[in-house]
Amino acid sequence: MAAAEVIRERLESAFALYDELVAALPEPVLASALPGLPSNAIGDQLWCVVGARESFARAIEAGEWSGFACSLSAAGSRERHAVAGALSSSADAVLGAVAALDSDDDPRVRLTLQLLEHETAHHGQLIRYLYGLRLQIPPGWKTRYALD
Repeated sequence: MAAAEVIRERLESAFALYDELVAALPEPVLASALPGLPSNAIGDQLWCVVGARESFARAIEAGEWSGFACSLSAAGSRERHAVAGALSSSADAVLGAVAALDSDDDPRVRLTLQLLEHETAHHGQLIRYLYGLRLQIPPGWKTRYALD
């Protein structure tokens, strides 16, 4: 399997975990932060994921970073339907941008890997939220990260 195909496969896997998480969370939990700790809300974490996807998709297409912007509003980050829609459209944007990824196109590959690192970092953060808020851990997350 070519490197570009492996990268795309790993992105799709990371994206699917977010879709599963949002479907499993009760909508009011999107406004929940970790009690007694400096943290933002789960919806804010997902806002950052959407914005990074949108921003990196533009950067991958251009071959260079052009700044962060997110189409998901602060209010939308508290609504399951809005978050799910933004995750889906931002995933489509990334997958479209990496469709013609060439393993020899170093700047675009680097940007794509930075996005994958960002996705994974938020996975780790959201696992802390699941444990800290005593929320049910979705099956795909349990399998991917060997969680209880």
